[in-house]
Amino acid sequence: MLQIGKINSLRIKATHSYGVHLDAEEADDILLPAKDVPARCQEGDELDVFVYVDKEDHLQATTQRPLATVGEFASLQVVSNSAAGAFLHWGMENDLLVPKGEQLRPMVEGNSYAVFLFLSNKTNRIIASSKLEKFLSSLPPAYQEGEKVDLLIFAQTNLGYSALINRAHTGILYKNEVFQPLQVGQQLTGYIKQIREDQKIDLSLQQSGYQGMDDIAETILGIIQKHGGKVSVTDKSPPDDIYALFGVSKKVFKKAIGALYKKRIVTIAADGISCSK
Repeated sequence: MLQIGKINSLRIKATHSYGVHLDAEEADDILLPAKDVPARCQEGDELDVFVYVDKEDHLQATTQRPLATVGEFASLQVVSNSAAGAFLHWGMENDLLVPKGEQLRPMVEGNSYAVFLFLSNKTNRIIASSKLEKFLSSLPPAYQEGEKVDLLIFAQTNLGYSALINRAHTGILYKNEVFQPLQVGQQLTGYIKQIREDQKIDLSLQQSGYQGMDDIAETILGIIQKHGGKVSVTDKSPPDDIYALFGVSKKVFKKAIGALYKKRIVTIAADGISCSK
């Protein structure tokens, strides 16, 4: 069955100087323009093509590959704005429209946003929305606390950052627990901190428990080694100094250094922390 906004495998039905006609079975033949036709293909061959509705409301195919297809979430950059809405770069000749009514907040040219691609009910053309929550899974989350997940930041709030989890659910990173700069549209790895009774999900950028602390301690040790085996920052240093060098909060830093000290991997003095010899 033909899927608009997706990659389809279609058979060449006829070849012409202006392109080839692809057999869409239940639909009319679809044109693949000559500029997109692979060399040495012939009638009967099957081609993987992206199918979309053009400005004249005709089905058309291309061998170009978009950065995302219908039914997918993606982080895409705004290239221009108009009265109709914002236009995003998605790897195709024509930019992708996010109508004003589908924007969670007004989009700014040059910024990247997390969006969901779908077909317009009116035109069957591909459009996008940054109002992600209405496209999420209706199934309750089945994650385990401490589970590693893929995150896509889609909004900044008074509490912190809203993130898409594994392209299916949303959660929140609290601003007092985030110790690195984040931007809307950014993709990164995170961890499930807890699933509350109301099924809302709290997230963390650091793995909890001993394994997580071991990872952070190992990173901190590596930074000390890169600085010749000694740094002037200690657990008494200002939080900003600690974050600037190690990228973690003072609380996390003190726990990691304490673990390294107990294992006699580092020594702590008034003028700094050194790798033990």
